[in-house]
Amino acid sequence: MRQMIKRLRDFNELVMFQHSIFSLPFIFIAMIVAADGWFGFKLLMLGGLAAVSARNTAMGFNRYVDRVYDAHNPRTSSRPSVDGRLGGASIAIFTSVNAIVFIAVTYFVNDLAFAMSIPVLLVLLSYSYFKRFSSMAHIVLGISLGLAPMAGAIAVLGTVPLWSVYLSIGVVFWVAGFDLLYSLQDMEFDKNNNLHSIPSKYGSRATLVLSVIFHVITIIFWGLFVYQAHLGIFGIAAVVFSLIMLGYEHYLVRLDFTKIDRAFFTVNGYLGFVFFGCVIMDKVIG
Repeated sequence: MRQMIKRLRDFNELVMFQHSIFSLPFIFIAMIVAADGWFGFKLLMLGGLAAVSARNTAMGFNRYVDRVYDAHNPRTSSRPSVDGRLGGASIAIFTSVNAIVFIAVTYFVNDLAFAMSIPVLLVLLSYSYFKRFSSMAHIVLGISLGLAPMAGAIAVLGTVPLWSVYLSIGVVFWVAGFDLLYSLQDMEFDKNNNLHSIPSKYGSRATLVLSVIFHVITIIFWGLFVYQAHLGIFGIAAVVFSLIMLGYEHYLVRLDFTKIDRAFFTVNGYLGFVFFGCVIMDKVIG
């Protein structure tokens, strides 16, 4: 029993399950708006399982193909994928099982969700290779998480409404913007190992400026989402709160790069859940 619990903890650490807080709120935001309220327990379970299994597939694959790099990076050398706790075969099986679960879950959602399951997985898996040849990897990561709101709308409506596209584009630039900040930690490692990233190619100052630009774009598109989805005062409050939190994130990072983890995890985690809460209140009260 202890061995099983330890194994589960190792896999949890491998995929950093707690980071699901970045994508889960936005898939459920889209589902709430699409259903104009509660969308039912069936879609709650299927949506949650699809989001988690898709993310586990992407993270497991990323850890598998990046083992050589992670072993030589002081920041990542203690990951289960490189310190001996989880072998390559175990990670490959874990990744494959989650991919199968994701595809199977989409089958029970609707035809469009099922048809899009493999293309979505291909996008998620492609991120792991982009850093080897392109500094656009930050955008690809953003797209990977930005698919969540459109997936939520598809789950409820079987179509992709315009407001879900706006919400998704906002998520793309939100994620890409905070990934730029997070990548500052590996700037020198990327340079020395021929890995492509905005920080390693253009330096920290340009990275900070571009991250701000990305987050301005985020606020614009989230504002368009609120307008197009006909949300009220709480929807506007969600955008205003996001603006404040993103501003605080940049304030933290500019003060001290050692606060990147705090900016990355804490600030962005709160942002997603507060946005989610505001949309719920808009639908319940508004």
